[in-house]
Amino acid sequence: MNLLDTCELLVKLARKAGAAEAEAYAERTRDASVRVRDGEVEELHQASSKGIGLRVICAQRLGFTYGTDLSKDGLKKLAENAVALAKGAAKDKANGLPRGAELGAKDAGEYDPAIEEISPEWKLTAAREAEKAARAEDPRVRKFDSTGAGDFLSQSAIASSHGARGESRASYVYVYCSPVAEADGQLQTASWSDTRRKLANLQPPEEVGRTAAKRAARMLGARKPKSQRVPVVFDPQMAAGFIGGISTAVNGLLVHKKSSFLGALLGKQVASRNVTLIDDATLAHGIATRPFDGEGVASRRTAVVENGILRSFLYDATTARKAKAQSTSSASRAWASLPSIGTSNFYLQAGAQKPEEIIKGVQNGLYVTAMLGRGADPVTGDYSRGANGIWIENGELAYPVQEVTVSGNLLEMLKGIDAVGDDLDFRASTAAPTIRFAELVVSGA
Repeated sequence: MNLLDTCELLVKLARKAGAAEAEAYAERTRDASVRVRDGEVEELHQASSKGIGLRVICAQRLGFTYGTDLSKDGLKKLAENAVALAKGAAKDKANGLPRGAELGAKDAGEYDPAIEEISPEWKLTAAREAEKAARAEDPRVRKFDSTGAGDFLSQSAIASSHGARGESRASYVYVYCSPVAEADGQLQTASWSDTRRKLANLQPPEEVGRTAAKRAARMLGARKPKSQRVPVVFDPQMAAGFIGGISTAVNGLLVHKKSSFLGALLGKQVASRNVTLIDDATLAHGIATRPFDGEGVASRRTAVVENGILRSFLYDATTARKAKAQSTSSASRAWASLPSIGTSNFYLQAGAQKPEEIIKGVQNGLYVTAMLGRGADPVTGDYSRGANGIWIENGELAYPVQEVTVSGNLLEMLKGIDAVGDDLDFRASTAAPTIRFAELVVSGA
């Protein structure tokens, strides 16, 4: 019996056991990776899992169970346990499953059969090639934190008593390299990686290694600058991390709990006009592209911030009901968990400027290439992170700096973005191009 048939059977058994509403979500995954050090295998990993989760509602009371026994007897026990748990739970008017027009699936997801055929030997070769290329790029690269390659495959299915019905397949492949450069007693570490839904689109492992080596070597000789307020440029990786913090603040549950600094600003200008933030589960080749979310709601594209205006928060069905809003198809889940709000392909829309032009526009400032620490507080909007990077003088990258802290307020930072690059590249599910903040506090010596 396939996953969808199993889900439909479990829904029937739950209804028979007394559930007013029932939803089953099943998943099968395979995760395989290789990690090398000095060309030798350091870790060879392969894991697979298969299971099913059941959510039931009885008189506005919620019950949830999950398991790996997909036999009819195993499913029957799950159904009975879920209903028993629901009967002992507290009532909540927001409990209910999606239904009607919001349900659906456009296709079965984006899946590359070539990734399923990847052998351990291919992953080992890819990792070795990345490491070898990093060594060849710069003689100061003498060792590595880690270098590896891997792939991930999944199949999922959902069915509910309200008509949710769909199957999805997904795949992605990745290569990463984290070299250590050494000179005059100083060590500098950097990393580079690439993840793609299609094997043919993956950056060559040698290029991953060379890029990582350049990023590590250019930090040798880093010093601590003086504390000052200056323009700050984030490279695409750091910009993606920054908007990842913003994604937390547009989580509909946090907004409903009044725990987001953006909660009262819907429809207001919260960023400069060149800022457009999108959550798009329909993006072609996106790492998090899917036909439906964790509740069977059809995937969609949501403009969260459009030309600086806050247009939408992200909701799953339950939170949308509490907030008297509509689901944005933002329910994330695994078979052993209840749905919760998450992003899909969350990104800052590309601008028109070349990264070089953005840097040229800075007389004295910081180009950030690595960050440490938690960073953003979604409740207060406070932002503070340790940073390393390259100091900018007269529009040129001048010398490496480290042990600085970049700080500000998220709302002020969003409004202070005065340049957005054209170099958007989806290497992960959260992505952004180069961005420049007009002025931030850089704390150093």
